[in-house]
Amino acid sequence: MTDPFAPRPIDLPTEVPLEPDADLSVLDEAKVLAAPARVEDRPAWRAALHRWRAEARERTAYDDRRYRDPGLTWVSSAWNVAMVWLWDEVVWDWGAGRFDADRLLDAHRGLDGLDAVVLWHAYPVIGVDDRNQFDWYAVPGLRGLVDDLHARGVKVFLDYNPWDVGTRRAEGSDAAMLSALVRRLGADGVFLDTLKEGDPELLEALDGLALEGESRVPLVRVGDHLASWAQWFADSPTPGVLRARWFEQRHMMHHTRRWDRDHGAELRSAWLNGAGVLVWDVVFGVRVDWSPDDVGGLRAMRSAYREHADLFVHGEWEPLTDLHRGATAAGLVASRWRRAGETYYTVANPTERDHDGLLLPHPEVALAVPAGGIAGVHLDRDGVRSTFSHGRSAGPVTPPAPVRVRATAAPGAPAAGAVRVAAGARELPLTWRQRETGLYEAAPYVGDWKPLPPRLHQLREDTRAVVLTEVLVDAVEVTDADFAVFLAESGHRPATAHRFLDHWVDGAPVPGTADRPVRFVDLDDARAYAAWRGARLPTEDEWQAAAEADGFVRLDPRVWQWTESEHRDGRTRWVVLKGGSHHATEGSQWYVDGGPRDPSWSVRYLLTGAGTSRAATIGFRCAVDVDVAVEGAGATR
Repeated sequence: MTDPFAPRPIDLPTEVPLEPDADLSVLDEAKVLAAPARVEDRPAWRAALHRWRAEARERTAYDDRRYRDPGLTWVSSAWNVAMVWLWDEVVWDWGAGRFDADRLLDAHRGLDGLDAVVLWHAYPVIGVDDRNQFDWYAVPGLRGLVDDLHARGVKVFLDYNPWDVGTRRAEGSDAAMLSALVRRLGADGVFLDTLKEGDPELLEALDGLALEGESRVPLVRVGDHLASWAQWFADSPTPGVLRARWFEQRHMMHHTRRWDRDHGAELRSAWLNGAGVLVWDVVFGVRVDWSPDDVGGLRAMRSAYREHADLFVHGEWEPLTDLHRGATAAGLVASRWRRAGETYYTVANPTERDHDGLLLPHPEVALAVPAGGIAGVHLDRDGVRSTFSHGRSAGPVTPPAPVRVRATAAPGAPAAGAVRVAAGARELPLTWRQRETGLYEAAPYVGDWKPLPPRLHQLREDTRAVVLTEVLVDAVEVTDADFAVFLAESGHRPATAHRFLDHWVDGAPVPGTADRPVRFVDLDDARAYAAWRGARLPTEDEWQAAAEADGFVRLDPRVWQWTESEHRDGRTRWVVLKGGSHHATEGSQWYVDGGPRDPSWSVRYLLTGAGTSRAATIGFRCAVDVDVAVEGAGATR
């Protein structure tokens, strides 16, 4: 079995042949061009890189016209990009029920700001019903968020999921739908999830927009994919060169290792390559907060990038440039960027030893560069203009644990035939799919190089020890008829009507369907109904215990059940769904598992706002607490 904590062979750096007549085409598909082991080989190594680039451009008939497009030049200086779930509390104000661009930018101010964001939308909730990836971007207020970000100088990428083949089919091709979506929302680019490159139809439909693939961009696609992720790129002991960045210096690359707690290696490589970084501190609902050291390092980098953008985008780049012999002997490395009388040295100390001494030979510049740290030196014709040094000392941070929202006591009357769940300790069997969201545990893949099957998406089984109080859980789900009575008697109106009771016609259940489970209700709708009845939602454990008892009934069509299991960690809100549904989306491992499910089956389901969590496949039932219940024979809902 492949070691999940070690780089795969495909991720390893590629050695650069140094023989004068070597075939350098072996470097065409490299991720990282490895630095030579010996300092004395560096001149030959640099010469080989220059020869490879010239030959590769000729071999691929390289065309740089998109990099010269005035509407796309911003990509080359989009160094700081954040991956942001639409419903992250840093951008979605749950209290006000709206998107807030300033809230998002304030959350990233410690990084010296953002150049762009990727607004992530569908995974890991897609597949719970038949909505496709484009439907999940049908969100009231989203265009306003894009406009607000633009007004603050931040570009916006949307996300394309090529694996979405099992949901409802749209009116047009993916390329046509994506093109219409991007233009409707006014986005600037598209992130190609799981892809290295887009297909010809996609490229044609998205012409004029920035495309960024998730991994190693093929050499022949550098000309029309202006950015790419350097995701899980293993480097040589002495940091090497990012192949696509060297091939085209205007090509923006974003280093990212989503599960790492220490981003030092990414920052050092990005700094030496004049490349960017993807800030991904909440991975599909799991917090992986950056340490203050890493935040400070990226802040220092972006400050220099912004001030000297012309040097890093258009300057003459010399990797593994000469340093003072003492600094070289100590293991420090640097790139030199030079243009129009200005020079900038991006310096990294990949060793475990602090260096404090001469850094440059001419002019002599002394600078302390801590172990694992970075430094920068700016010179012009008159000498040194500025320097900085950033070290690393503190370890990774521990994100706050999710806090469970506790239900208030429910003293109402139980429904007729309610299932009694006895008080006491229980051990409940638990079954779930280990997706990147995890279940109750924190990030399940911390330390993994790249989560892959069988660890990714594996079926997990465990036992959950709980202590229950005595409750009465409804024998059946709340029906459309029940909910219609609730609306008539309570006057309930949701804060947003988006998708509310979408299966009804003219504000009422379709004739003949009144006894089916109510659907297209979100957690707040379900809680409002329960409160009106003097009840509450059962917890996931109460639901499971009741489902394993006599008298528990599932109506048709079978729907997932909201439970009183909301957790919040300051960034993401999630609940545990129980029971499975009549619907199952097939065709990709990334979809929510569907179909009828055993009571032990649990899904960690991320909450989405603006009515988007209302689904054709999610309903609910109620529960009341026995010790405060007003029991009466024949009580109704």
